[in-house]
Amino acid sequence: MKAAEDQVVDEDTSFQDDEETFFQDIDLLQKHGINVADIKKMKLVGICTVKGIQMTTKKALCNIKGLSEAKVEKIKEAAGKMLNVGFQTAFEYSAKRKQVFHITTGSQEFDKLLGGGVESMAITEAFGEFRTGKTQLSHTFCVTAQLPGEDGYPGGKVIFIDTENTLYPRNDWNNRTACVLCTLHLDSGPSRPDRLKDIADRFNVDHGAVLDNVLYARAYTSEHQMELLDFVAAKFHEEGGVFKLLIIDSIMALFRVDFSGRGELAERQQKLAQMLSRLQKISEEYNVAVFITNQMTADPGAGMTFQADPKKPIGGHILAHASTTRISLRKGRAEMRIAKIFDSPDMPENEATFAICAGGVSDAKE
Repeated sequence: MKAAEDQVVDEDTSFQDDEETFFQDIDLLQKHGINVADIKKMKLVGICTVKGIQMTTKKALCNIKGLSEAKVEKIKEAAGKMLNVGFQTAFEYSAKRKQVFHITTGSQEFDKLLGGGVESMAITEAFGEFRTGKTQLSHTFCVTAQLPGEDGYPGGKVIFIDTENTLYPRNDWNNRTACVLCTLHLDSGPSRPDRLKDIADRFNVDHGAVLDNVLYARAYTSEHQMELLDFVAAKFHEEGGVFKLLIIDSIMALFRVDFSGRGELAERQQKLAQMLSRLQKISEEYNVAVFITNQMTADPGAGMTFQADPKKPIGGHILAHASTTRISLRKGRAEMRIAKIFDSPDMPENEATFAICAGGVSDAKE
């Protein structure tokens, strides 16, 4: 069992050393005359790297309590000296893209559809009706992200933000609960973390190691969901190169509750755009994969346009443009599910069949 445990999150690799130098710590700004107090203020809102400053507008920085316009100008100027804020050649960008890694879905056919699995520095969205495998895919990623993979990928830890009560800890979990980012209400209901144990058994890895490497947070409102991203950025910074995957299941559930009717639609989409922008920046800043699930809704106007399928993913154009790769999931026979590339910058529109079994997502058996 010790050998199996060693397979999970092997931190003693050169790959991980490269990850730790992927970003520049915000503390380096002290060398350019930025005082420690101002740096701490930025860290409190999740800005922990020099690139994070580049990704934040001056207006947003000025909104941080204690940072004046003059201070923000000085901070931006210092960050600009440390980063290449201009253009780079396609060759240079291609070299940077070599640091992108892929996390397996657990199914070879599904991996082939995605070009190797979900990729880092990108947002991968899976949408479908209930019981199409969205949450099962999320649970499988919690385990597969920790396993060594192709091209020297060493495996890493996972952060799981739960908006639908899909990975709910219970109070008799033998104190093996994953470390949490916020206060959790414990319940004696069904032990869904046991689902991860079943998947760990399939890959012959230790239950305790797998569960300890999943950080879990339950989001209760869309505002809370956004606030958790500050904790996520801080954790990615604190353990540089250790975390490989951020999962949000599901991205739109709380927005549907907190904003209702057409009167609040504009505000909802604005808040959603801010969250997705933050997710994209986090994925690029720390070289992690972001996997989000999404719900579907019936389109009442589809009958007038003779659409074959009147259902569509929620979130509108904001979510459609923010997601790097969009995957449509639908039910097949029995435990079979069909995944289709709905939108991708480099993957052709194609389909793959996979199955949901006790060990998570796997290849379909003919």
